Amino acid sequence: MTLIVTPPDDLDVALLDAVRDWLPGRRWFPAKGTQAELALVGGLALADDVRVLLVRAKAGSIDAVLQVPLVLAPATGEHDGGHAGATTSPTDVVGHVGGRAVVDGAAHPAFVAAWLAAADGPGAPVDPSTARAVSGEQSNTSVILRAAPDAPAPAAILKVLRAVAAGENPDVDVPRHLVDVGSADVPAPLAWLQARWPGASGEPVEGYLGAMSAFVPQAQDGFELACDVARRGEPFGDLARELGAVVAGVHADLVRAFGTDAATAPQDGPEQVAAAVANRFAWAVSAVPQLTRFAPGVEAVVAQVRALDVAPPRQRVHGDLHLGQVLRSGSRWFVTDFEGEPLAPLAARTRPDLALRDVAGMLRSLDYAAAVAGLTGDAAQSWTDAARAALLDGYAGAAVAQPVDGDADGRAVLLRALELDKTLYEAVYESRNRPTWLPIPLAGLERLAG
Repeated sequence: MTLIVTPPDDLDVALLDAVRDWLPGRRWFPAKGTQAELALVGGLALADDVRVLLVRAKAGSIDAVLQVPLVLAPATGEHDGGHAGATTSPTDVVGHVGGRAVVDGAAHPAFVAAWLAAADGPGAPVDPSTARAVSGEQSNTSVILRAAPDAPAPAAILKVLRAVAAGENPDVDVPRHLVDVGSADVPAPLAWLQARWPGASGEPVEGYLGAMSAFVPQAQDGFELACDVARRGEPFGDLARELGAVVAGVHADLVRAFGTDAATAPQDGPEQVAAAVANRFAWAVSAVPQLTRFAPGVEAVVAQVRALDVAPPRQRVHGDLHLGQVLRSGSRWFVTDFEGEPLAPLAARTRPDLALRDVAGMLRSLDYAAAVAGLTGDAAQSWTDAARAALLDGYAGAAVAQPVDGDADGRAVLLRALELDKTLYEAVYESRNRPTWLPIPLAGLERLAG
């Protein structure tokens, strides 16, 4: 069922006014550090006391439609008799309208119950009163749900998309397709909610508001796990080898689910990669002038790529794969978060690409894990070299990786170029956001283009 977002009414206007000062402080708000223009796209009534606002935030090049679920709750400290276990505390309240408290609804039992009632999919026996938001997220809001308050383990996780876009959201669409072709390496989708709202030109568009998937029990974040292993001075090789095989399996399942891109001529592949790396370097140098010293090395890599005759066919990929996008549960790895960059255009997030780009992201993540764990010098080099070799061995050994005309050397050239492209992006990101982390990508550039 596709819900219809209605034109904003007086309540919607009052709600936006109530949360206008609160919104810019959210981690998922896209226009930080600048004055954003906020305008109502429309509202959606999921229940009498549950309202979802779609708010367009514009600032400079940023133009995003944000989902803001809100619950009109009783006054602070009063029990909400309609929703088991729900009370309103001062820390929950983000504003007031008509004498009632306005609460961020993403993890409120009233919102969760209304969301589940409206969603499509096989569903799951979860109890909305157990809703608990995951802390630390930057792009969306994920809510953990149990089957009952005393259930021994969570049953599902609901992801409320904060930046919504027209079309098939890959974080919902891709797992659904993977499960359909028999993949067991992704958490199974359980429910999803779609809506129709006015687009930028007034035309109706449709997109996803959120999705619920099976909770992976006793799971550990892949990046945190790698950091812990490195911090203890233990090898990550066996885990990396298993992870490489799982990534290869997911890539094979993506081909089964979506096919490969037949529109791009094989001979265009290497030139596209070479041009992309050259353009990335020009952009990176303009932002971080100290990268100029890597120009000869970058030019050598670009030349090597241009000398290739062919590249593997492009296919659907994860698009933002790193250790933080995988979970370890028991003796298994799971791949999650297929959304890509939430603020990137949907076409860019679903465009076929080289599967090796995902592998390059994993290799870069290993460098970060070693650095964050405090490894330096020879210890860092030894740990990352072994982990990188094991991950690549696991990926190739799964017998589903696509070679470049059977040429392992050509595949290695492409992988190096894609890792270089990722590292240049990291250098700009760290220089702007975490200057103390800039040495991590700089060390990578020394290896790749020094």
